[in-house]
Amino acid sequence: MSLNSILDFRRDAWRPGPLLPPAGGRDAVLVFVVAVLVFLACLTAMASLGANRAAQGWQSQLVGSASVLVRPTGAETPDAAAIHATEVLAGVKGVQQASMLKRAEAEDLLRPWLGGQVLTDLPIPQLVALDLDKKAPATAAALKQALTAAGVDADVDDHSMWTRQIVRAGQIARIAALGVALLLAVTTGAVIAYATRASIGAFQGVVEVLHYAGAEDRLIAGLMANRFALLSFQAALIGAAAAAALAAALRLAGGPAGLTPVLPVAWIDLSVAAVAPLAAAGVGALAARAAALQLLRRAP
Repeated sequence: MSLNSILDFRRDAWRPGPLLPPAGGRDAVLVFVVAVLVFLACLTAMASLGANRAAQGWQSQLVGSASVLVRPTGAETPDAAAIHATEVLAGVKGVQQASMLKRAEAEDLLRPWLGGQVLTDLPIPQLVALDLDKKAPATAAALKQALTAAGVDADVDDHSMWTRQIVRAGQIARIAALGVALLLAVTTGAVIAYATRASIGAFQGVVEVLHYAGAEDRLIAGLMANRFALLSFQAALIGAAAAAALAAALRLAGGPAGLTPVLPVAWIDLSVAAVAPLAAAGVGALAARAAALQLLRRAP
């Protein structure tokens, strides 16, 4: 045996090992649970981003448009009344374009609600669609005043009611997503705290030896925090990767709008998966350290 072989053998023999022994297969269940929780948290965050994007798109469309229902007066025909209203509205400040909806276009709007058979005998109201200036849109009061001054009997809908409902729905979606994310984070912390207590019980002999060697509770708690931070990071990588793969599949399958316009998926949404492992590691370290300190200080 050569001198180098002897030195390598002695170096390997005296190499210090980890203070906490590996847990073997006991951590597999914890990895699975944390991965599932991170997977759900990532999907919730991505769904919140998609819902917020959809709400902003709908809101911008509603803010930039208005509709006017025109009623003929006297001997005036419905088409003549609509043409007159279109000419009046086109001259109002804040209106970019005014166009009269044809009967076929109005029927297309009503068909999903009433069906095609009813529309043949139904009197369709005359509608004028307005494209408003998004920087300085005309108000419903200004449009109504211009129509009244021109002698046009009409009702103006600036979609403000729908805009308020969309804004409210977007706020509710954001609050709900934040609540779910916090709930999942608390659940992850509770699971890791329980696993930390179980680990301290399993390594009771090692903990006692460390105490006899002069190790303080903070050192042992730090070892537990490092152990479960790494474990949480590895588990979160699995869950985040699965969530990113699912979101990417939805994006590729549905195009820019996703599978549904209600939840459009953008590539930027996948950045949530990059943040999740770091957040999970932080939650795991804090939960493990707090649980370990509490248990060690109560120990005799």
